[in-house]
Amino acid sequence: MIQEKIARINQLKKDQNTLILAHYYVDEEIQKIADFVGDSYYLAQMATNAKETTLLMCGVNFMAESAKILNPKKTVLLPDLNADCPMAHMSSVDKIKNVRKKYSDVAVVCYVNSSIELKAHSDVCVTSANALKIVKALPQKRIYFIPDQNLAYFIAQQLPDKEFIFNDGFCHVHAAITTEIVAKEKEKRPKAEILVHPECSPNVVALADYVGSTSGIIKQAGNSPAKEFIVLTEIGVLFELRKRYPDKSFYTPTNLMTCPDMKKLNLDKVLQTLENKSPEIIINKALLEQAKQALDSMMDLAN
Repeated sequence: MIQEKIARINQLKKDQNTLILAHYYVDEEIQKIADFVGDSYYLAQMATNAKETTLLMCGVNFMAESAKILNPKKTVLLPDLNADCPMAHMSSVDKIKNVRKKYSDVAVVCYVNSSIELKAHSDVCVTSANALKIVKALPQKRIYFIPDQNLAYFIAQQLPDKEFIFNDGFCHVHAAITTEIVAKEKEKRPKAEILVHPECSPNVVALADYVGSTSGIIKQAGNSPAKEFIVLTEIGVLFELRKRYPDKSFYTPTNLMTCPDMKKLNLDKVLQTLENKSPEIIINKALLEQAKQALDSMMDLAN
């Protein structure tokens, strides 16, 4: 039955000139059938470079919106419009306007994990993989970083010459990890290297052997001589880690490190989306053009 679904998906994908993109956090059954699997920045690159006329994004809403913003002439599909990211809404246009009124020289830096409205009122977008490089390159000294406070704090610590204004947003998956949880994991596996995503709290980040984006964590696991790893990011990344490095062991507090929105997607929804060519991401032209400026700035500065 599963093989029949996969065969049907592959045939429809070919017939409809569709590229399937998947984030590391979706279920492994979807990662297996995707043309490209990666973090937010990599998927944005692949979407921009794609020759296909239709992009099917297997992730959450803001990822599909970003793909549409960068490729306004292409059809962008999302298997479940209810697959959203709570953190993406943890700021507001009013907050941005108030900060701009108070500080004329501020740069509004928007994490790509954000709604299109926030992107449209920001100067530049960043991902966890390129945030340090981009913020460092900005001429402005004062930075209003939205929506994630933990990633902002991580970047701020490395750029003491910049003055950060922090927002109160967070990822509920990463924020659920405490130092006590990490200590218990380390006690069970004392030789394990601790790999941490910067969306975790500063106290947890301080315990890490390595801190980085999802793609950075994957690379570090390959470069490290360690054979065991405690991975503090969404559980979906374990599929890629175990596939790439079968001789190494990876552990995560599985009851906590699961994003319910990423897990809303499945093969049935992917198949239905291809069959119906829906749900499609539709964005108001003026809003799209506004948001595109911030994403274009990210692509330029990151390169």
